[in-house]
Amino acid sequence: MIALTERQQKVLDFITRFTQMHGYSPTVRDIAAHLGVSSPSGVNRHLEALEKKGWLKKTGASRGIVLTSHGGQSIPLPIVGTVRAGQLQPAIEDIQGFFSVDQGQVKGEGCFFLRVKGNSMIGAGIFDGDLALVRPQPVAENRDTVVVMVDGDATLKWFHREPNRIRLQPANPNMEPIYVGPDQNVSIVGKVVGIYRQLE
Repeated sequence: MIALTERQQKVLDFITRFTQMHGYSPTVRDIAAHLGVSSPSGVNRHLEALEKKGWLKKTGASRGIVLTSHGGQSIPLPIVGTVRAGQLQPAIEDIQGFFSVDQGQVKGEGCFFLRVKGNSMIGAGIFDGDLALVRPQPVAENRDTVVVMVDGDATLKWFHREPNRIRLQPANPNMEPIYVGPDQNVSIVGKVVGIYRQLE
């Protein structure tokens, strides 16, 4: 599965709702009216992109849009920004789009994606550019992969609670752990429960 833009996700959501309500797919004109545009060419570009990404197929008929099986059971989650898999850096909160995954893969409320920047977790199979699926939770167990805020800056690391401090351990032998003392403000944003990667 490939990430969708916000506009593509809006088109997909409308097609899904329309098909569930009426038992047949909308026309290009129906979609254009929903988007508030007059030209069908923009709608067709979105449909071509969704077909290329595997979310639907077009048969050529007026109401010939067919959702693929995973498209009908998907749930869109926001890509809310970037998190550094390296040294502490300010978190960038800016919705970059949406990425749809199968509903069965989402455990818990309020899940979201962050785009990974950096190589400190390559030993855990988390690479620069990956999308990390984060489940919000305020606590973590030792060795959980978490997104954590320290004095307002964010990072993605393995979590270890030690006497009088917290160790944020990278999965890269060339990088040092980050130690958080009792005088620092630390909060767990959530646990990383999935990693998604586009291969080409």
